[in-house]
Amino acid sequence: MTHVIITGGSSGIGLALARIYAFRGARVSLLARTLSVLEAVQDELAKGHGPGAVRIESADVADESQTVAAIRRCEDAFGACDILITSAGVVEPGPFETLSSDAFDRQLHTNFSGSVHAVRAVYAGMKERRAGRIMLISSGAGLIGIYGYTAYSASKFALHGFAEALRSEATPHGVRISVCFPPDTETPQFARELEHRPPEASVIMGRVSPWPSEAVAGRIVRAIDRGDFEVFFGWTLLALGRFGSTVKPFLNWWFDRAIRRISRGP
Repeated sequence: MTHVIITGGSSGIGLALARIYAFRGARVSLLARTLSVLEAVQDELAKGHGPGAVRIESADVADESQTVAAIRRCEDAFGACDILITSAGVVEPGPFETLSSDAFDRQLHTNFSGSVHAVRAVYAGMKERRAGRIMLISSGAGLIGIYGYTAYSASKFALHGFAEALRSEATPHGVRISVCFPPDTETPQFARELEHRPPEASVIMGRVSPWPSEAVAGRIVRAIDRGDFEVFFGWTLLALGRFGSTVKPFLNWWFDRAIRRISRGP
């Protein structure tokens, strides 16, 4: 039976992924920080898929020892990890000079280092078995820098570079690495993010409706099934991913004009 481990699996995209894999009959292990939320998710999924289908572990992925220990316990209970999805993440927007060092570091440690910690826990075993799939969840902000998202963009750009280098190392050993770049998505975190999003970022990012988390999760699962390396959502992110060096100069020119208009005021 397939064992899927999802970090950040208690809400948003991670929870939507957990529902898909539980429906498929997989054994699902979920890592997140808040135990009470994890317990509620476990109860929800148990109603339709049985009490033994989902394992939960409270852990902060920014802490390597916590993450590795939690994943070890999941593998002891459900067997070796077949699919790892690193969905845990945090976003705290704000201009660089007003963003505290703690907020900046928290995003780097959770979004980037937290993914690396989870991968480190399963990668050696996957190599030894010559089988396994790893999906790293980046962001559209990992394809182009956005005003007010210096820390978040840095962490998500780093994931892309990590994925590219790791793919080269992993492929000869039968381990498939993927990275995806979701757009704004309807999650509890997105609602909190909007409260602090700078007006300059709102103008740049436009009024495009966020994607439902279920739609994003469905596309991620299909990409894992096919073994796709990069997964883009919508034409804009596809263009950035495939033709970034051509598209970005125009987009940055347009962003700069929009930001200058806001700075001048009415």
